[in-house]
Amino acid sequence: MTMIIAIDIGGTQIRAAAFRRGNTTPETVQRTPTRGEGTAFERMCALIQSIWPEDIKVEKIVVALPGPLNPETGVIFSAPNIPGWENFPIGPELEKRFGVPARIGNDANLAALGEWRFGAGQGHHHVLYLTISTGIGGGVISDDRLLLGSHGLAAEVGHLAVLPDGPVCGCGQRGHLEALAAGPAIARYAQEQIALGVKSSLAGKKKLTAREVSEAAALGDALAIQSLERAGTYIGQALAVFLHMFNPSIVIFGGGVSFSGKFLLDPVKQALEKHVMDQSYLKNLVIANAALGDDAGLMGALALGLMPDKPDN
Repeated sequence: MTMIIAIDIGGTQIRAAAFRRGNTTPETVQRTPTRGEGTAFERMCALIQSIWPEDIKVEKIVVALPGPLNPETGVIFSAPNIPGWENFPIGPELEKRFGVPARIGNDANLAALGEWRFGAGQGHHHVLYLTISTGIGGGVISDDRLLLGSHGLAAEVGHLAVLPDGPVCGCGQRGHLEALAAGPAIARYAQEQIALGVKSSLAGKKKLTAREVSEAAALGDALAIQSLERAGTYIGQALAVFLHMFNPSIVIFGGGVSFSGKFLLDPVKQALEKHVMDQSYLKNLVIANAALGDDAGLMGALALGLMPDKPDN
């Protein structure tokens, strides 16, 4: 009997879980702040050490990471809000520290892998996963394989240009889906409309959030509803492109903004039907909510840990 240690690194906390092979319920889960005393890497190593089993062999460590990375070399190219993680060989450093194989994966890609293996995507062979929160990310399963590309950088679905010369995205380019439909973009649009004189129950708030917009929409606020409909329309427009490219049998929506429900998803479906090149792309297409919630990163790391060490992508 062996164990896999799965790590999920987020903007505010690092979570570590020890899974006995063959079991999807962790033996133990611990967490620590992403920022704090010492480096994030040292805090992560201390967290791993705290759950390291005394009497069971650890076969692998797997880490879900934010930002672009190369899963083959174990190098993360950059990580938002984590100083010092530019071209950082996190996989090799973990192997040196703990003496077991270590693998890394982009958190959105691994969330897709987790949903396919353990969540809403079970039974499907072609899956598109979209997470809509502070940013927009995702992952693609094609013929039961995670689509990675030549350097592990594939499926950056939030960086499709949907509005030429649109607002600046966090990546520096203009008009990307993330800049128009992620949580901050939804809140920013509502604030801009209020500044132009549009009446809303949201007026007077210094810094809006997408959650506040969603709550106001549920209470019937017209501007809040319009803000979510606008975002949903852009998502549906982009989703039509993704259907043309990947032809999934299921589209899974995750992330906090997806909890806005019909105010976001109804416009997504309407725009999708308008922009898809042929209705055959929609035949038997399932649109579902993610099932794993906050555990998507950990479960995706576990799923990666259960795969062969040298995936033939």
